Amino acid sequence: MTSISHSEAPVQRRSAPRTASRNFALDHVRSFLTLVVVLHHAVIPYTYFGHTDSKSWIGFDVVVTATDSFFMAAFFFLSGLFVWPSLSHKSTVTHLRDRLLRLGLPFVIAAVTVIPLAYYAIALRDNPDLTFTAFWWKTVTVGPWPSGPIWFVWVLFAYDLLATALYGLSPNLLDPVNRLSEQCLNRPVRFFLFLLVVTAIVYVPARIYYSPSRWFEFGPFSVQASRILLYAAYFFIGAGAGAANLNQGVLSADGRLAKSSRNWLVATIIPYALMWVMIYIKREILGNPDTQPIWYLAIYGLLFVTFSAAILFAILGFFLGSKRPWNMLNRMQGDAYGIFLVHYPIVLWLQYWLFDYDLPAIVKATIVFVPAVILSWGVAASLRKLPGASHVL
Repeated sequence: MTSISHSEAPVQRRSAPRTASRNFALDHVRSFLTLVVVLHHAVIPYTYFGHTDSKSWIGFDVVVTATDSFFMAAFFFLSGLFVWPSLSHKSTVTHLRDRLLRLGLPFVIAAVTVIPLAYYAIALRDNPDLTFTAFWWKTVTVGPWPSGPIWFVWVLFAYDLLATALYGLSPNLLDPVNRLSEQCLNRPVRFFLFLLVVTAIVYVPARIYYSPSRWFEFGPFSVQASRILLYAAYFFIGAGAGAANLNQGVLSADGRLAKSSRNWLVATIIPYALMWVMIYIKREILGNPDTQPIWYLAIYGLLFVTFSAAILFAILGFFLGSKRPWNMLNRMQGDAYGIFLVHYPIVLWLQYWLFDYDLPAIVKATIVFVPAVILSWGVAASLRKLPGASHVL
């Protein structure tokens, strides 16, 4: 009897997603991205972009240009993967209660504790006599009340609320995306092109209209204006990929993506190199203007989404195809979310204490990054031992 490959077999719709075995590669990706977040914040003061320290190194500009272009979008994609299965196996009330505990409560607590503590380190540079009590009160009553990296948490909660409403209207709404994922088991380029086209459509016009520096802010609720729809696209495309049979689609460990991570890594080089060409044009030819020309915003935006999608596929493919045990990432998996929530004040205070030392930027960044990972991991693990904390962190 002639065999039929998975990519050629007809796809049958299901009324509800099947329960699949845990995809540990995605846990590894999440832990890896958490380390990338800590690294990103650890090196920013020593770059051209956020040169708040007297020391800098061009290598960190290379790092930050890359990380800023993909890591939050990747987090939204990963978060979206498990939304539809959760909605299919839980009542709406239970799902929303879990999301409130997992996202709403941590955001509120972090907004009034972790974030003021982090930014107090910056405020002390301008006013060494400022007390934390005075700074905290001004932050929460007068402002500004920056959110730091926890903006991701409330935006994710908002997308989750939208997903809940859409699921209530039509549980099969994302079936076309799921079918595409299954059809792309051995043709991940098709899914990549789909992701690229959708994100280009929603991001490039928004980048032109709002400019990259515009943020919507209301107290601790903030989000980069040009990226709202970009992140939503990653979230809901991830939700479509994970809606049913996650391990039989483009993210299968037996699929083509898991066997071609090197090709995807090579595919990131061209758009990334061209992004730096555009940065050079902006700084050296255009004179680094406050308002960038429309053509510049459009071209850079296209390169941005291309690199973002390509490096996401490269990272997913690498971990899906890896046979290594990744012991550190495995151990970090349970604490990764807590590390994300608590690392920021640790990073900023380490940078504050190093500010006056005449050390090379690489040394400073290393001193910040390594202890920040260790300390934030320790804090997260300790918090998770509190009664009931495992349901939140």
